[in-house]
Amino acid sequence: MVPKVVERNNPSAAQPQKPPLSYEELRDIIDLSLWAGQLLLQHGAETDRIEETVHRIGTALGCDWMDVLVSPNALVVTATSHGEFRTKTRRVVALGLNMNVVAEVSSLSRRVEDGLCDRSQIRSELERIGKARRLYNRWLVVAAAALSCAAFSRIFGGDWNVFAVTLTASAIAMVVRQELQRQHFNPLVIVVGTAFTAGLIASSADIFDLSPQPQIAIVASSLMLVPGVQLINAVEDLIKGHVVTAIVRATLGTLILSGIALGLLLALAVTGAQL
Repeated sequence: MVPKVVERNNPSAAQPQKPPLSYEELRDIIDLSLWAGQLLLQHGAETDRIEETVHRIGTALGCDWMDVLVSPNALVVTATSHGEFRTKTRRVVALGLNMNVVAEVSSLSRRVEDGLCDRSQIRSELERIGKARRLYNRWLVVAAAALSCAAFSRIFGGDWNVFAVTLTASAIAMVVRQELQRQHFNPLVIVVGTAFTAGLIASSADIFDLSPQPQIAIVASSLMLVPGVQLINAVEDLIKGHVVTAIVRATLGTLILSGIALGLLLALAVTGAQL
């Protein structure tokens, strides 16, 4: 593993022993590599994984070297073959989270490195991955999110009434979130709207005096919105030296947390419930 890392980070360690690529071949390879990197960036991969995957695919397909620059919403790649090079940029507009896509693209890059896929097969696989539907039915996602939030309410010390209120509030809030996403609302508006819905329904535990600890239901019902992956990626990127991307991801995570707080505060202001 150590020699491979050194080779990727030190261009002088690369000794080109590959046949030279034509201009068209170089263009095709950089397009495929960028496509893979775009899918990773778009669906929540950390910066190091994106760089490694793009580099692995490009060099496995015949390039001597791949210089990769990952920004928060764009990729810049330069592919080199026997002194010839081609640079291309691809912007990533929609950012989301889908670990299945990240896993599939990473697996594809390893198959390419092992010589199990040619360029045509890679293109077909990337098309399939990009168009694939999510693994889980929306109602299963709603049930899982609601159950996890309700379970947290019990971990926090809530009683079974709090559990039931949290389960109901988070389930309805998740449905609202899915509908807002389907209508392509701004991501921060979605966060505020979802947290507001969850807080509004969870406040019933205080309004109807269902539990001596109604505040647990209000807090736990919006835990599904916490940007765990973004914050973890921000810390990981910062540790590995990707400072700009780390700052942007940390800022986005902070904005999401602020949106959750705003949504809950609005709900409390409407219902008059107390935390």
